[in-house]
Amino acid sequence: MRRLSLAGQMLVLQLLVVAVTVAGLAVLALVQARDLLTDEASSKARAVAVSVAASPDVLAALDDPNPSARLQPYAEQVRHQTGVDFVTIMKPDGTRYTHPNPAEIGKRFRGHTERALAGETFDETYTGTLGESRRVVTPVMSGGQVRALVSAGITVEKISARVRDQLLWGGLVVALALSLGAAGTWLVTARLRRQTHGLGPVELGRIHDHHDAVLHAVREGLLLVGKDGTLTLCNDAARQLLDLPADAEGRHVGELGLAEVLADDEERIHLVGDRVLAVNSAASRLGTVVTLRDHTELQALTGQLDAERGFADSLRSAAHEAANRLHTVITLVELGRTEQAVALGTAELRAAQELTDRVVGAVREPVLAALLLGKSAEAAERGVELVISQDSELDDLALDPRELVTIVGNLIDNAIDAASQVEVHLCADREGVLITVADNGPGLADPHAFDKGWTTKGDGHGLGLALVGQSVRRMGGTIDVEGSVFTVRLPLPERAR
Repeated sequence: MRRLSLAGQMLVLQLLVVAVTVAGLAVLALVQARDLLTDEASSKARAVAVSVAASPDVLAALDDPNPSARLQPYAEQVRHQTGVDFVTIMKPDGTRYTHPNPAEIGKRFRGHTERALAGETFDETYTGTLGESRRVVTPVMSGGQVRALVSAGITVEKISARVRDQLLWGGLVVALALSLGAAGTWLVTARLRRQTHGLGPVELGRIHDHHDAVLHAVREGLLLVGKDGTLTLCNDAARQLLDLPADAEGRHVGELGLAEVLADDEERIHLVGDRVLAVNSAASRLGTVVTLRDHTELQALTGQLDAERGFADSLRSAAHEAANRLHTVITLVELGRTEQAVALGTAELRAAQELTDRVVGAVREPVLAALLLGKSAEAAERGVELVISQDSELDDLALDPRELVTIVGNLIDNAIDAASQVEVHLCADREGVLITVADNGPGLADPHAFDKGWTTKGDGHGLGLALVGQSVRRMGGTIDVEGSVFTVRLPLPERAR
């Protein structure tokens, strides 16, 4: 048998609550109505009995030889006018002078009279000739003596009839209340069914467990941002990648410093601290879903691959130039101009050897030396003069070669793109390593040059200088820009000091 959904269970539960509540209120109202009608009957009977006992006509009739002749019409008139069921006037011993049924006149009153004979007015429920009734008995006083007794009352059947009338109206009210309660419950349940997709508590609990397990286990960062900019969901990976506080959920993204990270609705690379994150945003009916992937290592490997590719391009360019010069030498030999061929070959060899000797002699960090040789060949191919300063000297100080390639490679690339002359200076002292890249280009004056997305090329990428700044920060160094001169200072490793 299929279990009821959560909405169905809520419907049954709420209907039971409404039914029990309304039924309880109805019973309470019925009991209160019965008590009120009984009290009303007692008050009415008391008022009639006391007023009859105080009437001068009653005292005057008691002196007649036949008091019933005057008292019976009077009592019936009062009974009809007041709506009570009986008005009985009797002797102190209980012999009746009046009764709604004339056949009962002269017979003994059925009820208690002791308290009335003592001068007290009291009420009671007693079964008499007309059935069970709520009655009041009071004395007729004259000269401090009890001359007669008066009893007025309303039958319980009449009170019950009025209660039944009230019950009928109460039933209508109860039915209306139940109908309204059921309608309201159904509306609430329908809304709940839409929100829970008709799932039961077990299914909802299982979905919550799966949701929680996935959020904690997935290695990608996941954010859910509401349409008002409030961070509504954040998993463990996102907290770690973005360094978010424990109370991040429920706060605005601007307050958390995430406005820039979530600014675009496309996949992009973003720098956060020392991390390179791939950010992907997608709009949904709940807001914006953002996924984060850590590309720090991948970006470092990509930078290294770019450097290797640059080396290959430089070698290919050098091979191409060497092939051109070799063909020229061979042609000169074939033309019999041997001296010119030897001179040309010797000059080219000398220039290449001088460049290699100068770079390798000045920079004894092999990866950095290879990078400079490759960039020199690339600059020459593009018609840019790349010069390694004469006073450059840098030993192998066990610095991270990947970081050096990122810093020096990107600075030289930007300089080659922007100028026709580039000078590189590298040295080290007790303060640390100094890297200077200068060019004859227009220079930079924008303080956001090292932010992701800044570029002068118009393509909107702007990642090179941002990666430079990130690598410098990661190595604990600083970078300064004065026009077209970029100066990087890196601290020495502990073992190199």
